[in-house]
Amino acid sequence: MNQLLLACSSILLAALLTHGQAVSATPLHRIHPQTAQDLQAVLGFKGQHLPFVSAHRGGPSKGFPENCIPTFEHTLQRTFAMLEIDPRRTKDGAIVVLHDVTLERTTNGTGRVTDFTLAELKQLLLKDTEGQDTPFQIPTLDEAIEWARGKTVLVLDQKDVTSIERAQIVTRHKAEAYVMLIVSSFKDAVAVHKLNPDIMMEVMIPTVAKAGEFDRLGIPWRNVIAFVGHAPSQDVALYDFIHRKGASCMAGTSRYLDLKVLKGKVADIQELEEGYRSFLSLGADIFETDIPILLGPMLHNPAIAWKQPFFELK
Repeated sequence: MNQLLLACSSILLAALLTHGQAVSATPLHRIHPQTAQDLQAVLGFKGQHLPFVSAHRGGPSKGFPENCIPTFEHTLQRTFAMLEIDPRRTKDGAIVVLHDVTLERTTNGTGRVTDFTLAELKQLLLKDTEGQDTPFQIPTLDEAIEWARGKTVLVLDQKDVTSIERAQIVTRHKAEAYVMLIVSSFKDAVAVHKLNPDIMMEVMIPTVAKAGEFDRLGIPWRNVIAFVGHAPSQDVALYDFIHRKGASCMAGTSRYLDLKVLKGKVADIQELEEGYRSFLSLGADIFETDIPILLGPMLHNPAIAWKQPFFELK
């Protein structure tokens, strides 16, 4: 009997470890498109808002560092969310997930990321939002992509890994169904689409004029989410233009409304609900946010969410 219990315990422990980091067995709010076309359908505009969030840097909080797989799990335990993460290159050419050029703010290390090998970086511990060390390590981009399969949609920011390099990584992982790119220019969008027309992109389109310019590129709108700004546009015509093309609009609130919560200027996010919903009224569909665990549940309409293909609590 003791041997049986030991064997069962070993199996359970193995199931709860991913790349050396503990992962909870709590059900996740999963977004799990199976093909690139499924992802286009999930993120396209279909005439009815399904507001949800893109968790900036994965949704860090006390005890849970940014750009960290256990943090991703923590976010998805509480809300549907895409996860925006930050690929960065190491000294030996590996790609890790870390926001800053230097290590001090987010790890217990010092110096530039590019001055360290992957093996050296794996010895460091990540810090949480309070600046406290956690037991968690820096993940590689490959680890994050493989973890996300069947769980959520990753959004890869640029940092020092070019659009083409990130597109090649998505292609290598056959991850077009659940990994998309932030591109820094229309020129990059054209290059990525030429390399792999199945890859979705988040593209900055803050004005009607820019929307018209993008439209003339010939990239199908089903391949994009239009980011309408960190101070989101108040121009209804912009949202209408993008929606008529079948694309969704992402509004950034991490540098705006979110700060009132994070800096303690309001006691409860509910005080800002009218402000967030004003962007829904304009036409925003997705919110890029630093507080996904608070904002996601406030925005969700479960009666709509549970009817959507590829949205599941499991």
